[in-house]
Amino acid sequence: MALCVGFFMILVDMTIVAVAQPQIRASLDTDVNGIVWVTSAYLLTYAVPLLITGRLGDKYGPKTVYQVGLVVFTAASVWCGFSGSIGELIAARALQGIGAALITPQTMAMIQRIFPPEKRGAAMGVWGTVAGVATLVGPLLGGVLTDNLGWEWIFFVNLPVGIVGLILAAVLVPEVDKHDHSFDWVGVVLSAVGLSALVFGIQDGEKYDWAPWIWTLIIVGIVVFALFIYWESRVKTEPLVPLSLFRQRNFSLSNIGIASMGFAISGQMIPAMFFLQLVGGMTPTQSALVMVPMAIFTGVLAPIVGRILDKVHPSLIISTGLLLASISLFWMGAIARSATPVWQLILPLCLMGIASAGIWAPLAATATRDLPWYQAGAGAGVYNTTRMIGSVIGAAAVGALMQTRLAAELPGMDTASNNDSAKQLPIEVFGHAVREPFAHAMGQTLYLPAAALLIGVVATLFLKRPAGQRSYPPAVDVKAAAGAEGAVEEAGAA
Repeated sequence: MALCVGFFMILVDMTIVAVAQPQIRASLDTDVNGIVWVTSAYLLTYAVPLLITGRLGDKYGPKTVYQVGLVVFTAASVWCGFSGSIGELIAARALQGIGAALITPQTMAMIQRIFPPEKRGAAMGVWGTVAGVATLVGPLLGGVLTDNLGWEWIFFVNLPVGIVGLILAAVLVPEVDKHDHSFDWVGVVLSAVGLSALVFGIQDGEKYDWAPWIWTLIIVGIVVFALFIYWESRVKTEPLVPLSLFRQRNFSLSNIGIASMGFAISGQMIPAMFFLQLVGGMTPTQSALVMVPMAIFTGVLAPIVGRILDKVHPSLIISTGLLLASISLFWMGAIARSATPVWQLILPLCLMGIASAGIWAPLAATATRDLPWYQAGAGAGVYNTTRMIGSVIGAAAVGALMQTRLAAELPGMDTASNNDSAKQLPIEVFGHAVREPFAHAMGQTLYLPAAALLIGVVATLFLKRPAGQRSYPPAVDVKAAAGAEGAVEEAGAA
C-alpha cells in the first residue's frame, strides 16, 4: 500500500489538471493548442523513459528508484505552481512526467515480485481501487482548489502527499533482489526521437494547416520508430525492449488493449471538460461532481473484479470492459448538446466507471502474470510505455480533431491561430450564439477515442487463460477437485 501513494498522486495529478484546463488557459493567456501541450508534454516525458526506468528498478531496486521518482515529481509540482507563462508550465510538466516514469513501473514490479501468481489478481484489484479513488479525488479536489485558491494549488497540494509517500516508502517498502542490466542507449534515443516527432506532427498539424513539413515530420517519426524496432531485434546484449516478451500471447494482446484504453482516457478529458464548463456553464467544482459516479463505480467494483479475475478467463472480463467503455463514449458524444440535462450526461459516465473496473487492473495482471521475476521491471516498463504511447497519441490526435471540428462547426473562427483573439474560444467571444455548434464539435471529438477502444476489444478476445490459474468447473467430485487443485499448485510452484 505504501507504493500506491505515489501511484495515487500521479493519477490524481492527471485528473486535477483536466478540471483546471479552462482556468489555466485564461490565466496564462494561451490558446487551445497550448493547453493540449500542458497534457502532452507530461505524457511524452512520462512515456519515453518508461522503457529504461523499469530496468533501473531491476538494477538498483524498485524501492530506491521509486523514492527518487517521488522527489522529482514533487519538486516539479512546486515548479508548476509557480509557473508564470505557458512555456514554463509546459517545461515543469515535462519534468513531472520524468518523475512519474520513475515511479509507475516500480508499483507493478513489486506486486509481481511479492505476490504469488494465484493472488496477483486480488493484489491488482487493490491497485485498481487506488486508481478509482484517485479519479474520484482528483476532479473534486481540482474543482475545490481551482474555485477557491486558484489553479496553482492543484500542483502545490502534491508537496505534502509526496513527503508522506517518501516516509511511508522508507519505513514500509521492503528491499528485494536486484538484477543487473546493461542499457541500450541507442534504443533510448531512437524511441525518443521517433515518438516526439510523431506526437508533435499529429498535435500541431491543424495549427500549421497540415503543411508539407508537418507530414514529413510524421513520416520521419514512423520511420525512426520502425528503425527502433529493427535495432531492438539486432541488439546482442540486452535490448531496451526485449522482443521475447511479445512471444507471450497475453502480454502482447494486453499491450494492444492498454494502448487503446490510454488513447481513450487521455483523449476524452479535454473535450469533456470544455463541454461541461463552457457549454454547460459549470464551475470546475460542478464539472468535477459530474465525474464522481464514474469514480465510485470503479473504486467499489475494482477489488471485486480482481478476486473474480483469479478464477475466470481474462477475456470475459477485459473485452466486456473495453466494449462498455466504447459504448459509453459513443453515448456521451451522441448526447453532447447544449440542452442535454446533467442527469443524462451522468449515465454514460456511470457506464464508464463500471467498464474501467474491468479494464485497468485485469489488463495489468494478465499482461505480467506469466513473466519470470527477472523480467518484472522490463515487462512493467514496456507495458506502461505502451499505455503512455497510447495516451500521448490520444491526447495529440483528439487535440487536433477538436480544433478541426471547431473550424468545421464554426467556420471563420481560427482556434489554432497565434493571434490574440484566437486565444479566446468562440463561445467566450460570442456567448450563447455558438453554444450548440461548440457542443457538436466536442461531442464529435469523443467518437475518436470510442472507436480506438474497439481495437482493444478485438485484441483481448484472443487472450488465453494464464498458466497456473485455477478454474472451477460446475460439477466435479470433491476428492477429484482437491487433487486437481494440488496438482495445479505444484505446477505453478514449479
